[in-house]
Amino acid sequence: MMVETQEEVPEIREPLERVGITNLRTVAKVRWKGKEYTFLPIIEVTIDLPAEKKGIHMSRLVESITEAMGEAVEEEVLRTHTSLEELGRSVIERLEEKHPHKRAEIWIKTHLILPRTTPASGRTTYEPYDVEVGVIKSENGSLEKVLRVRVIGNTACPHAMANNNGKTHIQRAVGELEIRAPFDEDITLEDMVDTVESSFSSPTYTLLKTPDENAVVRKMFENPKFVEDVAREIFSRAKERFRGKIHVRVISNESIHKHDVIAETWS
Repeated sequence: MMVETQEEVPEIREPLERVGITNLRTVAKVRWKGKEYTFLPIIEVTIDLPAEKKGIHMSRLVESITEAMGEAVEEEVLRTHTSLEELGRSVIERLEEKHPHKRAEIWIKTHLILPRTTPASGRTTYEPYDVEVGVIKSENGSLEKVLRVRVIGNTACPHAMANNNGKTHIQRAVGELEIRAPFDEDITLEDMVDTVESSFSSPTYTLLKTPDENAVVRKMFENPKFVEDVAREIFSRAKERFRGKIHVRVISNESIHKHDVIAETWS
């Protein structure tokens, strides 16, 4: 007869907020504005563990979550959803049927590939963006979502330009935007990407012919910005466009220094 030590009372009675599985790789499909997107996300799913329980039945929990995720892979993930957060909610709803808990989270990390048009030649280029979606069920049963995007752009330094007869140094910059909001709030990752990308001196592109390169350089020099300018512009545009708690972080990978520069703000 098996002894279930997990059901014993632990020596230290402390609840654990998050217990589950992480680094689960799967496939997901989302349809938005008439287009279907296929993702290969990395998923983390957790629930809470009460203080009076020594441990989880790992095989049962993993089996339970894996079954829920397995069903999600077969029925939910392979179905076309309207958003990644809708997929996350579907998985949490299935977990409610499989395993008792008061609080649950799912985090989905993936890449969003969006078509862009080069500025001079008008060619289509497909640009990658790092995105993450979290769905959190609180103890009262309410759902909250967290959306994050990471966008690469560039900047031209206005200080060097003003003191060097129009010549300046340029650098790649990385802008991150996070929005935390009620689940039903209408926010899309694509709109968040656009908000960040339009705030740099210029966007960056995977494919650039010579006329496109020239156009990007001209735009950068016509639109010089500090990293602080980029962070403020992202924040201002996000406040106008989205409702929720906003967090902005921008890092400038400096070209003439051995260090980088950061600007960050939140609501």
